[in-house]
Amino acid sequence: MASELNLSQPAVNYFLSAVVDILHFCVYPELISLSAEMVNRRTPHGLQRNHKLIVDLTFIAIPEPYDSEQRKAYYHAKSSTNYALKVQVACDFHHRIEHVSECYHGSVRDITILRESDLLEHVNDSVQIIAAKDMLAKITPRKKPHGRKLTNEDKNFNRDINSATAAIENINQRFKTYAILGGIYRGATGDFYKATKIVQVVSTLRNLNLNKHRIRK
Repeated sequence: MASELNLSQPAVNYFLSAVVDILHFCVYPELISLSAEMVNRRTPHGLQRNHKLIVDLTFIAIPEPYDSEQRKAYYHAKSSTNYALKVQVACDFHHRIEHVSECYHGSVRDITILRESDLLEHVNDSVQIIAAKDMLAKITPRKKPHGRKLTNEDKNFNRDINSATAAIENINQRFKTYAILGGIYRGATGDFYKATKIVQVVSTLRNLNLNKHRIRK
């Protein structure tokens, strides 16, 4: 961009930062938010029984920190560099992202991020949250009992788990198609506020593209 527009790199960085700020301020609140049915605690329980949120963590690879304490804080075994920022994403069963947490050090436990994100405080008590096994408990499809068939409840449970797994895998893959998240993050790793804004803006763009490129169920 700098060469095409004959601009200095600092000017391009300022321009891109301004675009992110505008999108985060104007567009993000409109496209990333929990639906009213999930947060309205006065809605009768019967109307809420089918509301489910899929919650998982994704990570952004970062360069290896110079400081040993920082290396310990940012360590993430699944990252290509072994160091990362971590962020929690929640979506519904239509694959629309409804909540994005702040960014955290890669070593922070998933359950800690879930608690500090206040997601559990914001949703109605009857909303079912299907989380990654490291966050709440290991959730696996229910097996057929010996000599008996699966109940309809078991079948529905397995269908939900399989759909949740497929949705999270695809959402994470689509996050990685954005170079800023799919490669090694080159921004200031200590600026969590800026990194969070970038991830939340990317989530907004992903929701905008949802109708064009449906995620498989």
